[in-house]
Order: sequence, then C-alpha cells, then structure tokens
Amino acid sequence: MKNFYLTALLMLLSVTTFAQQVAFEEYDLNNGLHVILHQDNSAPVVTTSVMYHVGAKDENPERTGFAHFFEHLLFEGTKNIGRGEWFKIVSGNGGTNNANTTQDRTYYYEVFPSNNLKLGLWMESERMLHPIINQIGVDTQNEVVKEEKRLRVDNAPYGHWNAEVFKHLFKKHPYHWTTIGSMDHLDASTLEEFQAFNKKFYVPNNAVLVVAGDFEKGAAKKHIEDYFGSIPRGEDIKRSIIKEDPITSEIKATFEDPNIQIPAVFTVYRTPAMTTRDARVLDMISTVLSDGKSSRLYKKLVDDKKKAMQVAAFNYSLEDYGAYIVLALPLGENTLDDLVKEMDEEIVKIQTELISDKDLQKLRNKFENQFVNSNSSVEGIANSLAKYHMLYKDVNLINTEIEIYNSITKEEIREVAKKYLNTNQRLVLDYLPKKEKE
Repeated sequence: MKNFYLTALLMLLSVTTFAQQVAFEEYDLNNGLHVILHQDNSAPVVTTSVMYHVGAKDENPERTGFAHFFEHLLFEGTKNIGRGEWFKIVSGNGGTNNANTTQDRTYYYEVFPSNNLKLGLWMESERMLHPIINQIGVDTQNEVVKEEKRLRVDNAPYGHWNAEVFKHLFKKHPYHWTTIGSMDHLDASTLEEFQAFNKKFYVPNNAVLVVAGDFEKGAAKKHIEDYFGSIPRGEDIKRSIIKEDPITSEIKATFEDPNIQIPAVFTVYRTPAMTTRDARVLDMISTVLSDGKSSRLYKKLVDDKKKAMQVAAFNYSLEDYGAYIVLALPLGENTLDDLVKEMDEEIVKIQTELISDKDLQKLRNKFENQFVNSNSSVEGIANSLAKYHMLYKDVNLINTEIEIYNSITKEEIREVAKKYLNTNQRLVLDYLPKKEKE
C-alpha cells in the first residue's frame, strides 16, 4: 500500500513539474500576419510553421478538394526555390517538414537545427509570397492526390466511412464533402481557378506564423519583418456559418465497401463547435465510453459479452460543428442491431446515472496527461499555438484549457449526454461488405 501511495505521489509531482506554463509573445505585422513566438532554449531545434485559415469548407461545392490539393501544390516550388528542390533543401540542412489539411485549416511546418531558423522563415515566406502555380505542377500533383485517394480511400478497408458519415450528417454545411474532395472536380478545374484560390486564401492576413524553440527573439523578429513584412495583404475574406436544420428523426443509411469482410455500424450525432464547453464535455464522455480496456463499451462488448471485436467512441470536433461517433465491428454471428442496442444502453446509463467521484478523477487525470503530452515538444507547442489562435481565438488556451476540463462536473456529463446523444438526433450507418454480383 505504501508503494501505491508513493507511486501516485510521484505521478502527481511529475505532472505538476512538466505542466509548465507555455510562455509566448504575439503581435501583428502591418500586412495582417499574426506572429506568435515561443522561446525554449533547452534543445537546439526550432520549428517554423504557418497555419492558413482555409480548409475544405471554404471550397466551391463544384470544386471540392482544393485546400487539400494546395497542401501538395505549394511544395512544387517558388520564384527562388526550384521545382523539386523544397525537400532537398530541408533534408540537406538537417531538417524535417510536413503539412496537413482539415475541413477548417491548412498547416505547414519545418523543424530545423536552431542555426537554420533564418532558412525556415525564408522558405515559408517564399511559399506565401510567390509560389509557382503552373500547369506542370497542377498536373503532377493531380496524379499524386489521385494516388493518395486510391491508397487511403478507394482501396483501404473502411476507407469511405468518413465520406459516408458526413454526407448524411450535414445537408447544407460544406462539411458534407470530404477534405480530399472529388477527383472529377480537380480534373475539371482550370489553372486560373487554382491561381485565384491561392490569391484569395494564402495571404498574410489569413495566416498565423509560429516560431517555437531555440532562438533569440530580437534576431527572430528582424528576420520575420525582413521576409514577411513586405508581402502584400490580401483582400479581407468574408465568412458565414451555414446553419443546419436540427435532426429530429433517426437517419438510416447503408454503404457497401468492396474492401472489407466484416461489417461495422456507426451511430453519429451532430454536436456543437469545438470552442464550446459542451464539446469538451463530449470529449470526456468519449473517454468514459471507450478509452482503454477498462472503458464501459470495451469492457462490456469486447471483454464480457464478446459481441464486438472492436468498439470506439470519439468526438470529431470542428470549427463550426462536430460529429460524435460511436462505432463497433461485430464478433461472430452478432448483428449490427445487437451492437447498436448494447451501445445505446451504455449511453442511456450516462444520461441517467452520475459517474462516480473516482471515475471523474480518473477522467481528469487522463486529460491532464494528454495536456502535458501535447506540449512536450516544440513541434507540438507550435501546432497548439497556431490552432488556439486561429480556431479558438485565444492563444492562452494552451495554458488554460485543462482548467476547463478539470471544472467539468458529473452533472454536466449527464446533461450534455441527454442534450446531444439521443436516438432521434442521429445517423445510423450500416457499413457492409459489398455483395458479390450473381
């Protein structure tokens, strides 16, 4: 028993020790580029990153896939970086880089030894100021994106679940198409349409630049002004959130996937924006239901009753709305309807019974650990700083969001489950193996 208490104390102390406040400075350039600096001289590495406020939801419905396409296209080269040279420059200087796109934003970053901060800033300013967008690059990346879709969607087991869920859950909002978009739309697009998309969205007043790691602030600020200060401001982007009508009766849908042999069932509920308190409560409900082998759904369906080979629940949080997803794959002769019934029973328990004080503390501990881990590297910190500025409009959430999670009560968990996780407010998707043609 003494060893147990000693271990618990050490764990608490370690969390307290490493959950340090993330210090940062933020300011704007005259062209509207928001800059965030986080200085950490403990290791000789530095991350330079730029997040643009453009994602799949900003696309023309007849030209879907543009934001993800630009994630690839803007590595093609610039006025001063030759075609095919981007990755060679990065690797040749001891660095790594990548990019990713969601429905809401696009993120580029480089991680270099700290003596190459100037190089990282120059490369990102090149991408923003004068990328080369020509037919050769468009045609090349068109094939790259098609191959990615074949690999990750068309030929991947369960690769279509995301598209099927969102097209049924959203009828008006542009979340109803996927980030990778339509290959037909990309094929039909003109070079002028790609150039116009770049001119509209990849501008300093629609971006945040983050520098995190080992650098000297005075020198960094000078380099930032030198490389980014002269980039022209773009036209202001007008945004409006398209409102969805409430779901008032259960939506039933079926999809047949030729790449699977075991079916799956998805029960999906439309939920509020990632910035809301309710979205964070739903995160905690997900942890209760399916985080780890002691979670309720796993213990019941996988361990005890052996009805499912896999089960999960998670809140897919986005800037305008979210999707709360519960899914399972049946074991043996168990049916999808059996699984839905069992999953619903566990949700009803959360809606009608308060979780215990012990379970609430376990939840808080898990979120504390996630919080610490997300800020354990300068790369992770850079991503968080950009995200909290762009999507949450509050950079200091990198330090304070854990306080929101820790303040959530047992009663809130019950009430939020009752508010959003109801059978008449959801989609039920039966995801089936494709039937052989007779």
